[in-house]
Amino acid sequence: MSVIYMLLAISILVALIFFIAFIISVRSGQYDDSYTPSVRMLFEDELLEKEPDAQNFNQLDKPK
Repeated sequence: MSVIYMLLAISILVALIFFIAFIISVRSGQYDDSYTPSVRMLFEDELLEKEPDAQNFNQLDKPK
């Protein structure tokens, strides 16, 4: 039974070490994306809507 308590304590200690290492790496900017902003201008803007054509307006105005 004492082995279970020892393994539980060791596993919690290891988990805390990894959690602290993760927090330190996030704060130091390890996971910041430095590549995407430099190539963002090469991508097409998908968020901008194109202006509708006059033909599309005419088709919408016609009664069915």
